[in-house]
Amino acid sequence: MIAAAARSASFELVAVPLAFTRVRTRVRVARRMLREPVGAHGVSLPRCLVHSVLSAGVGVVGWFLVLLSVLVLVRGLAYPLLVGDGYRNAWGGPTLAGAWAVHALLAVLLAPLFLAVVAALGRSQVRLIHTVLGGHRSWWPVPLAVLLTAAGTLFFIAWSHQI
Repeated sequence: MIAAAARSASFELVAVPLAFTRVRTRVRVARRMLREPVGAHGVSLPRCLVHSVLSAGVGVVGWFLVLLSVLVLVRGLAYPLLVGDGYRNAWGGPTLAGAWAVHALLAVLLAPLFLAVVAALGRSQVRLIHTVLGGHRSWWPVPLAVLLTAAGTLFFIAWSHQI
């Protein structure tokens, strides 16, 4: 199960460069990385473009979550090195040890959660390939990809305004 989640997460991270390759390459990489049957049937130029845009959008959201995961880990585990004496009003304060403990605990709990979401995004990428390029009759991967891209964009804007 952990190996499958790692393969899904790694597929999510290569989705952005794959979105700009040939359809044959996208399908072959998905088949080899995920070790499951993935195929493309009767792909037209509009379907290829739709898949490129949606896959790149969801892929960028995955990269943003990996960035947040790294930031959470670095900031939580190295809290005393990054914060001068501003821990009096921090979570776990007023002592440095308390603030460090709370931030480190949150980092250790949140980073795997972010990576699990990245793995789930990788699974949605596979469903997107099946729906847009493979001709399956599932309807939900396309609106899900639009919703994830829009939500990720709004979250990035909100996050960038608070830093």
